[in-house]
Amino acid sequence: MNNGLSVLIVEDDPHVQLGCVQAMQLADVPVDAVDTAEAAMQRIEAGFAGVVVTDMRLPGSDGLSLVRHCRELDAGLPVIMITGHGDVSLAVEAMRSGAYDFIPKPFSPETLTEVVGRAMEKRALTMEVATLRRMLDKRSGLEGRLMGRSPQIDRVRQLIMEVADSPVDVLIHGETGTGKEVVAQSLHEMSTRKNAPFVALNCGGMPDNLLDSELFGHEAGAFTGAQKRRVGKIEYANGGTLFLDELESMPMGMQIKLLRVLQDRRIERLGSNQSLPVDVRVVAATKDDLLQRASENAFRADLYYRLNVVSIELPPLRERREDIPLLMEHFMLLAASRYGRAQPTVTVEQMQRLMAHSWPGNVRELRNVAECLVLGIRKDVLGAGPAAIGEHADASASLSEMVEGFERSLIAAELSRHSGNIAHSAKALRVAKTTLNDKIKKYGL
Repeated sequence: MNNGLSVLIVEDDPHVQLGCVQAMQLADVPVDAVDTAEAAMQRIEAGFAGVVVTDMRLPGSDGLSLVRHCRELDAGLPVIMITGHGDVSLAVEAMRSGAYDFIPKPFSPETLTEVVGRAMEKRALTMEVATLRRMLDKRSGLEGRLMGRSPQIDRVRQLIMEVADSPVDVLIHGETGTGKEVVAQSLHEMSTRKNAPFVALNCGGMPDNLLDSELFGHEAGAFTGAQKRRVGKIEYANGGTLFLDELESMPMGMQIKLLRVLQDRRIERLGSNQSLPVDVRVVAATKDDLLQRASENAFRADLYYRLNVVSIELPPLRERREDIPLLMEHFMLLAASRYGRAQPTVTVEQMQRLMAHSWPGNVRELRNVAECLVLGIRKDVLGAGPAAIGEHADASASLSEMVEGFERSLIAAELSRHSGNIAHSAKALRVAKTTLNDKIKKYGL
């Protein structure tokens, strides 16, 4: 239960202190004890790997002072308050001051062990998330954005570094989910334009009649509903980078206007005759073969050649499978940090399935799988396992029903693994035996 953590008991009554220490020792939890808040404060520092259990009434500074001290030092450090009869108002004040929980006297060793166990689980998770965030902070720069050790992704990183600070426009080609916007952002961040706006627009994400106004802006009264002047994406990106995603879906008429902008670096808002100069770098992305589309008269060849001065090809994930373990670890770190969850372990069988998968959604699909694994949501690519919600779950079931079904399957699996031994199952699930007994009765196990 200790997860490498310890408990500090702060109690001036030698009999109560001894009882608390013995309860922890019986639960196989490393424990230390002091008899004053001042002595405890000398031992506690930010990142303290454990839990504090303190009496309310102590010689010198009281337990409430210790709670506040710990709160200021490390807001994630759980402090459990022991209160005497008639100290309910003080217990409420302690909870308001940041205490994790309180235990009224007299209490049994089992009660103390259960409360400490829950607090230690919380502390272990808090410390693990902090560690994950420190690890993520170290993954900076281009290698942190475009992760992988394969020759294919290494060539992409090299090309980005070579052209990032050049003034040329760039065309990025890659399947859905390969990270085209990540490349565009990297080009921007590594250029002298990084302090100016990075403006992204999905050309397939809006009707043709709105795309014109979205790109070029409009004057008041330019069309019905245009009540005031609006600055378009190109003008807003002045001095920075304009990222045009799904370029293949841009209407022909808009392609002509974009080509003129690329040639002249000037725009006109809708409803205006005034030509405005713009200093913008265009990075466009497509999943299609634009040259093939041009041969079919579905895309302007002159626009293709104008953008294709520098072309970056992003490899699909199935062509760089050696990067899957590193990417999976990175995305699990991100998800665990974001959702405040422990980072799960990928089994050998699961990794084999990941390596064998075709990845039609590429890196984006892998990221979704990593997030589902962290959240305990089943994904077919990972196969069945403890993280799955059950093979025959009713698709119309409510969230609470699905959670209960998941909990029941976990408990049943542990009971089976430990041949029905409740004590061993409770230890594996990190819950009190009484809690496990109640759930066994609830689920008819």
